[in-house]
Amino acid sequence: VTSALAFDVLPLKLHPFSQSTPTGLDCVGWKQRIAFPVIADGALDKSALTDDVGSEEDLYEDFRSSNHRYGHAGGGGEQLAINELISDGSVVYAEALWDHVTMDDQELGFKAGDVIEVMDATNKEWWWGRILDSEGWFPASFVRLRVNQDEPMEDYPLKVEGGKDDDSSSGTRRFGMGQTSKDQMRTNVINEIISTERDYIKHLKDICEGYIKQCRKRADMFTEEQLKTIFGNIEDIYRCQKKFVKALEKKFNKDHPHLSEVGSCFLEYQTEFQIYSEYCNNHPNACMELSRLTKVNKYVYFFEACRLLQKMIDISLDGFLLTPVQKICKYPLQLAELLKYTNPQHRDFKDVEAALNAMKNVARLINERKRRLENIDKIAQWQSSIEDWEGEDVLVRSSELIYSGELTKISHPQAKSQQRMFFLFDHQLVCCKKDLLRRDILYYKSRINMDDMEILDVEDGKDKDFNTSVKNAFKLHCQDTEEVHLFCAKKPEQKQRWLKAFESERRQVQLDQETGFSITEVQKKQAMLNASKQQHTGKPKAVTRPYYDFLMRQKHPTLPTTLPQQQVFMLAEPKRKPSNFWQNISRLTPFRK
Repeated sequence: VTSALAFDVLPLKLHPFSQSTPTGLDCVGWKQRIAFPVIADGALDKSALTDDVGSEEDLYEDFRSSNHRYGHAGGGGEQLAINELISDGSVVYAEALWDHVTMDDQELGFKAGDVIEVMDATNKEWWWGRILDSEGWFPASFVRLRVNQDEPMEDYPLKVEGGKDDDSSSGTRRFGMGQTSKDQMRTNVINEIISTERDYIKHLKDICEGYIKQCRKRADMFTEEQLKTIFGNIEDIYRCQKKFVKALEKKFNKDHPHLSEVGSCFLEYQTEFQIYSEYCNNHPNACMELSRLTKVNKYVYFFEACRLLQKMIDISLDGFLLTPVQKICKYPLQLAELLKYTNPQHRDFKDVEAALNAMKNVARLINERKRRLENIDKIAQWQSSIEDWEGEDVLVRSSELIYSGELTKISHPQAKSQQRMFFLFDHQLVCCKKDLLRRDILYYKSRINMDDMEILDVEDGKDKDFNTSVKNAFKLHCQDTEEVHLFCAKKPEQKQRWLKAFESERRQVQLDQETGFSITEVQKKQAMLNASKQQHTGKPKAVTRPYYDFLMRQKHPTLPTTLPQQQVFMLAEPKRKPSNFWQNISRLTPFRK
């Protein structure tokens, strides 16, 4: 599905946000064969379907057996369509994103910015291409299909004497009989941004009207809760994107696209784009629910009928629902390219530069929220392993483990010292005691509300409040109640790590307040329910080895042992022979270290 959404060829409408059968590639003929009648209440008129083409099941089977040459089992046909175009004599160009240096005479070497004629795209990892008189294999992940496929062959960059390219630093490159400056390249990028936004709007409309609207009319098949799980907040995204594309079009200079000033639009909507966080977090749940439903034939037939009624390309519903994840991740890529071809003297330069940073921050925020949401399961599992737990669950107030480690706690009266394990979450510090025999078993002892505390660094020597000598110590002091807690670390560096951890905890709380991050009650209850189901029956509770390692890390303790199935994207230059670049775009970033 991912590869089916990967290509970005504007004139052919084969980009990630295609909304209908590609122009010139409609070989199925559904327009002539089928007219899907919709009765007043919006349900499909099954009697009319039966009269024309038989039942929904017959329609589905007829479509699957019709030898539609752009469909395939993976749910998308763009790659096959590209090869069809090549076999029909059409020329398909790709532009190099990175240098490809090779010593293999079977591989095609090129530099970033070179234009390559794609001659064979059968293999999704390696394509066969040509530059001037050289042919060879090259990694598909190092290129992207050209923004403007209609540019003639003479636009290939010519080699100057000595076999070297024109100086790209001048901002101008020779093409055929004339020259194309940065302005022409900026025009191409601007046109790509505007065109993909328009198509994306149509794509969202197709999902909302082609699927959601029809699903709501079938209360016998879908509950509102199921629809919320499958489609998330995509209707909110649709409304946001409609306003965004209108703002873009106002800034679009039709006569001179390179003069368009679109950077301010991204800056204006950077906060609104945070709604993608909810969608990305929900997307794995949507995939699981769809997987469950599509095991039943009637849902498969229904979804296919919805797609055909809306005249959408041959991609399964889970593929369509992936595109918002891809879209929010593609903005930094587009803006980086736009900045590349924007002169510093251009009126849009500063806004584009700021917009690039803003959209990268949006992607980071989505990554962070995704990581936080997935970590609540680990926190719930940790709590379920603690013996003698008292009071409210950790997740009632916290969603992030900031730091953990052993400290000596000194208490009144008589300055009694105790070795304890401490776990610093946002808003609270949890104190546990290790079992004397089994050190991986922890017993709950107490907790401290960090919202009421200030951190005091204590010098080595005799402390007046506790009348005892201390080393590597610090205090937690509550100004309202004058409550004081004294702690000692074994080493100075451990003390410093704790002091920095307390600062990080306050920053995290402040950031959550500023961004409005929170875990819903449903998510908290589900995490605790999942943790209770995973407890081992008939055995004493203990912190299992993976979670013990997870919690005992001295650095950031939120690095998982396995990556989640769906991940939010962060751009990175690929290594030699990487996995498909566009597949990487649709994945979510791993947890930060």
